[in-house]
Amino acid sequence: MLLKSTFSRPEKVRMYWKETLRQMDDIGVGSIIVVGIISVFIGAVTAVQFAYQLDGTLVPRWYIGYIVRDSAIIELAPTFTSLVLAGKVGSNIAAEIGGMRQKEHIDAMEIMGVNTASFLILPKIIAALTMIPILVCMAAFISVMGGYIASVIGGLITHEEYLRGLRAFFVDYNIVMMLVKAIVFAFILTTVSAYQGYYVKGGSIELGQASTQAVVYSDILILFADFMIALLLTQ
Repeated sequence: MLLKSTFSRPEKVRMYWKETLRQMDDIGVGSIIVVGIISVFIGAVTAVQFAYQLDGTLVPRWYIGYIVRDSAIIELAPTFTSLVLAGKVGSNIAAEIGGMRQKEHIDAMEIMGVNTASFLILPKIIAALTMIPILVCMAAFISVMGGYIASVIGGLITHEEYLRGLRAFFVDYNIVMMLVKAIVFAFILTTVSAYQGYYVKGGSIELGQASTQAVVYSDILILFADFMIALLLTQ
């Protein structure tokens, strides 16, 4: 029912446009640093761990680049980025909307005839569906660079071997899978968090609980959606 109200026709598109740009800045630009730091270490740890697994085997060491690339694109970049953003962005959305509910700002807007569900939630959904896939693509690229730093600069393999692994067995469909996951995860973390904030009741303790529930429920649904998408798109 909340989503039905959210996707109803907006009254003034210009007001929505300004709010959408603000949310794109908060969700996208405001998350670049944390996503970048996490992505570097994701790629680095993947490279080091796989190099450890290859020790004493007949598998060529240039497979490190291949594994880092596909792991980042298919799973690590979309999932880890969305889980982190569920904590950063999701809790912020729940706290922002929940604070407006507690201060009766939402009630005041409804008295003035404003569709509060659409005005407060729709710009956040549009911004997340736009910026989070961009952040995921950035995370995949930085993860590959992190794997390069750990494996090449760390002395595990040579520059040529890592590049050979990056170019080996590339499948375009993996990029599609990554973007599908990013879009689905972005929708989940924004709508779940907005729901928790929109219907919060009580005081500051309940608002804190709503923010926590927004993160927990979003993470659980993201992991479940990750499993379902993997089943559907890899058959």
